[in-house]
Amino acid sequence: MSGVVEGFVVIGVVVAVGILVGRLGVLPDGATEVLSRTAFFVASPALLFVTLLRADVARVLSTGLVVTALAAVAVCLLYVPIGMLRRRPRGETVVGSMASGYLNAGNLGLPIATYALGSAAEIAPALIFQLAVLTPAYTTLLDAVAARRRGESAGLGGALLAPLRNPLLIATVAGLALNVAGVRVPGSLLEPVELLADLAVPAMLLAFGLSLAHAQRPGRDDDPVCLGAVIVLKNLAHPVIAWGLGLAFGLAGPALLTVVVSAALPTAQNVFGYAVRFDTGVALARDAALLTTLLSVPVLLVVAL
Repeated sequence: MSGVVEGFVVIGVVVAVGILVGRLGVLPDGATEVLSRTAFFVASPALLFVTLLRADVARVLSTGLVVTALAAVAVCLLYVPIGMLRRRPRGETVVGSMASGYLNAGNLGLPIATYALGSAAEIAPALIFQLAVLTPAYTTLLDAVAARRRGESAGLGGALLAPLRNPLLIATVAGLALNVAGVRVPGSLLEPVELLADLAVPAMLLAFGLSLAHAQRPGRDDDPVCLGAVIVLKNLAHPVIAWGLGLAFGLAGPALLTVVVSAALPTAQNVFGYAVRFDTGVALARDAALLTTLLSVPVLLVVAL
């Protein structure tokens, strides 16, 4: 259980620094957007590239990956009719869907996997699925919604070319392609990319803390029904669905524990960064990341026990 505590402490300290900086007015107005855009266009692509370049593709392609992917997709899809019934903007519905199934596998999942599951590598299937599939899919959707909101009508050709404008997708494809091809990137070229990759998580967490510095009480800036739906789906439905699918696929013992612990992780702060980047569903992403993180503590402790 110490891994659960350590993971939350690491996140909490960096977010608290962001809140303090925001309260003191150290950074100018618009710092949240600058940090988020830096993470989106520079640091996150570098992190994706380095992570996928070094990933053990053979180990990731396992039954655990299938269960993790199906559980995440199921939870993400369950939110869509809720957003539609509440007549929320399309972009916000996309953000709510992402917040329901996009888990904090990086900065919180790694220490929890190390101590609760015995190895940080156990979180790899969830991390790789999100980096290789969910991130490029959702950011491409958000890009398309943002273009439509601006009144742009790119047609079929524009829709097909939209992924090529997504730096996260480009980094994902490049990292996986070089990995599968067995290409060894020289250290002199990889080191600056690693340096930029190290900026991704702290930049997103600082931006998240800055947004909380002067924020209203959670739920006041967004639809409480939609926020409640994200919380229920992420904190309760996701681990339960993963447990059921794991049993159906014959998982047991440590393998079953791994997929359930992964699913029980809260909404990643990345979702907030993407919401800021595309200027949609920002309050929902912020409040979902905050509340699901707080509520995931007892859920993760129960699962770990």
